[in-house]
Amino acid sequence: MKVVKKRLRKDRVFLLVLLLFFSTIFIFSAFKVIEWLSDNNNTDKVIEKINNDVKVDEVKDNDNTEVIDEEPTEPEKVSDYFYYITYPLINVDFESLLKTNNETVGWINVNNTNINYPFVQGINNTYYLNHSFDKSYNSAGWVFMDYRNNKEMNNKNTILYAHGRIDKTMFGSLYKTQYPAWYQNKSNHIIRISTPSVNMSYQIFSVYKIEEESYYIQTDFTSDDVYLEFLNTIKKRSKYDFNVVLGESDKIITLSTCANDKERYVVHAKLIKKSER
Repeated sequence: MKVVKKRLRKDRVFLLVLLLFFSTIFIFSAFKVIEWLSDNNNTDKVIEKINNDVKVDEVKDNDNTEVIDEEPTEPEKVSDYFYYITYPLINVDFESLLKTNNETVGWINVNNTNINYPFVQGINNTYYLNHSFDKSYNSAGWVFMDYRNNKEMNNKNTILYAHGRIDKTMFGSLYKTQYPAWYQNKSNHIIRISTPSVNMSYQIFSVYKIEEESYYIQTDFTSDDVYLEFLNTIKKRSKYDFNVVLGESDKIITLSTCANDKERYVVHAKLIKKSER
């Protein structure tokens, strides 16, 4: 009888421990869901305020406009060339943005995605993983430039990061670049950037998904030959062929976001036009 009672007590203790364990998991999970929803809501409010306060205009070329990309010699590429270099730039009023966040660097727009935001630069690549544009704590983070890049965006490779959010904010819609329908619409192949000093357009030449690595996030290179090898490598990785010619004098922009815990979506584009403000 004593043995039976002892077993019953052990069973009760085990069940109690099990109940406490699963209760803790439930409470933690519920807290994370509430936090996620709250962060999403706060991000939406920040985006709404930015869109209400900031003027973003498409602008025509002027005397300050410089075409970087050379006209191709192949006749079949000429029409695409003129399509991309005549695509309008965007011009952004940065006054209110800089008042809200003095680390604002520029504004990025990617056609047929939700990517239409100001981007910032911190002193490292971790702060804006969990801080919003207004510098409030937020797990959604914000779009930010690699701390190794300069604000003038004249490095060989300028890199922008953001979370791939499920609600498609930040770089959560970058996955669309993997779809054939996205690729087949050539108006999607343009990335437009505006900064307080210059407006620029970039033509996409590579999109892919890859396991997390550091190769594609190099910002400086020891020689032109090393850089050209880098360009050829990331171009060959592309899921699609964009028929873009690359050279050692080209400057590129790289967008990087998480596809999951182990993989990243990556987009590369080269500078084809700029206009000093």
